[in-house]
This record gives sequence, structure tokens and C-alpha cells, in this order.
Amino acid sequence: MSDTAAVMKKKEPGPVQLVVTLFAISAICAVLLALVNNITRGPIAEANEAATQEAMQAVLPADSYTQVDYTGGNTLVTAVYQAGDAGYVVQVAPSGFGGAMDIMVGVNNDGTCSGVSIISHAETSGLGANAEQESFRSQFVGKSNVAVSKDGGDIAALTGATITSRAVCDGVNAAIEAAASVG
Repeated sequence: MSDTAAVMKKKEPGPVQLVVTLFAISAICAVLLALVNNITRGPIAEANEAATQEAMQAVLPADSYTQVDYTGGNTLVTAVYQAGDAGYVVQVAPSGFGGAMDIMVGVNNDGTCSGVSIISHAETSGLGANAEQESFRSQFVGKSNVAVSKDGGDIAALTGATITSRAVCDGVNAAIEAAASVG
């Protein structure tokens, strides 16, 4: 074999070397992801708490909110808070078109909805995402049992987003029932 042929022929890595290299790359990526998660965990939790507090104030203003035990069986209800003497604020998670929605609902002492605030969702932009608009959310204020007009109620469903509209109705009804059960 000539010197040129020896230089041209390169040794192929064996399977053990490939596995070790892949493992090293994966370990480095895992460590970096864990580091980023540790750094961002606190700020994300603070931002979520701020959004929750803002939503509570928007749906039923009060000086303080005290979490109360909810022992009802409705799985849509994730938390119930007493809003001073004004009523209750109930956090619900109905399933919309894009998945679970995080909604805060205020319930007056008379059992009527005082407001709806959508904390987070994965609904389609321009369709289900319109549930955040005040013109849609204001339809629920003052009502104690809600349904979209297609289901015999008086809530005008969002155009092209009936599933999202029904999900918000389900969440509001669950919140009103939860507030009645703890009150």
C-alpha cells in the first residue's frame, strides 16, 4: 500500500464509539435543559401567580381571597376562593377545541356570574381565541345557568368556535355549582 493510500483510508468509528458519543451529547443536553428549567421555574411561577391574582380582581374585586376546600365531584373545578363578603372566585379548567382552558369565574352571593376571565388557552387564533374578548365574556354576567343558543341558551357562540363557547359555558356552570356547594 502506498503512503497516499494509507493517508486516504480513514478508520471508521466502531459501534461503541458511536454510542459513547451519542450518550455524551445527550447528557450535555439534559444538563443544559435542567439548568434552564431551574433558572426559569421561579419567574414562571411568579408570572402565573400574578396572572391568577389579576384574573381574580377582574371577575370579583375584593380586598382578599381565601382558598376554601372544595369537596364536590366536578372535575372542572381546580380551586375555589372566598372573595371577602362579595362571593366566590372559582378557577375551572374545561376542555376546549385546543385542549384545557384555564378560566377564572366570579360568583356573586346571589349565585350569579359576576365575570369571566380567561387566564390561558390553546384555542385557534381568530376563532376560539376570541373567547378572550369582552363582548363574548360579558354575556355571562348576571346569569346563573348558561348555554349557547344552539343548545337552547342565550349565549351567542363565537363564530366557528362552538366547542370553545360550550367549554366556557361548562366552566361557568361548574363554577356557579361549586360556589353554591361551599357557600
